[in-house]
Amino acid sequence: MLPYFQFHSFPLGPITIQVWGLMVSLGIIAAVLLITRLAKRQGLSANFILDLSMWAIVGGFIGARLAHVLLYYPAFYLQYPAEIIKVWHGGLSSLGGFMGALVGVLIFAQKKKLTWEKLLPYCDIASVSLWLGWGIGRLGCFLIHDHPGTLSHFILAVRCPDSAQSAGLCPAGGARHDLGLYDSIVGFVLFIIFFLLFKRLTKLRAGLVAAYSWISYAITRFFLDFLRASDLTGSDARYAYLTPAQWGMAVLILTLTGWIMYGSVKQIKVTKI
Repeated sequence: MLPYFQFHSFPLGPITIQVWGLMVSLGIIAAVLLITRLAKRQGLSANFILDLSMWAIVGGFIGARLAHVLLYYPAFYLQYPAEIIKVWHGGLSSLGGFMGALVGVLIFAQKKKLTWEKLLPYCDIASVSLWLGWGIGRLGCFLIHDHPGTLSHFILAVRCPDSAQSAGLCPAGGARHDLGLYDSIVGFVLFIIFFLLFKRLTKLRAGLVAAYSWISYAITRFFLDFLRASDLTGSDARYAYLTPAQWGMAVLILTLTGWIMYGSVKQIKVTKI
């Protein structure tokens, strides 16, 4: 089991650096650098995909906050509406971030009058780069332990601190899954897999890197969320025994699977003609 440690912030001269924000920022920087490199390698416009990325990032942060407020803790924010804008207190939903990023991309595509065929190669590049940034950013969640899971004796479970034990949150010597760590590992694994498969998949069809990597994440995330704590104060909301993220992942799996099957059938028809 992993020893417990918590790393929220550190001083840098007169400034206090928040570790979670730092890791998210480093993840975004790494993803953007990789995006520009892959765009040049594929003969695509680096400036165009940087503009696209900015729309996705802004939309992602807005969507992440709105989903956190509306889906996870609506009663709290209804009682304290001023807290909605206090993002520095924490509270971002990855599901909302994905939805917001998609909306941002669609708005950008509408402004530029882009067809899906022209947009899909950029989606492939953005997706494989996202998983690198996701892995780095989620390390911030692990360092501050803001996604505790169920009690476990798993080798990667994090031992509960003495303060948590005395508060009755876990038994002596107890440990919990850390979903921030697991999500980070998933991000790095998806990045490695689809970075290595990038050429092969893009030759087959534009959009497959994005579709397959997102389906892989959605399936993994759906099952990982069963490990989220439900016995702690502030535990994720459940709707019919599933978290909002699980419902969102289920929709994503069905949608992308349908798109892949439709595209395959379409290709077969074109080949026969």
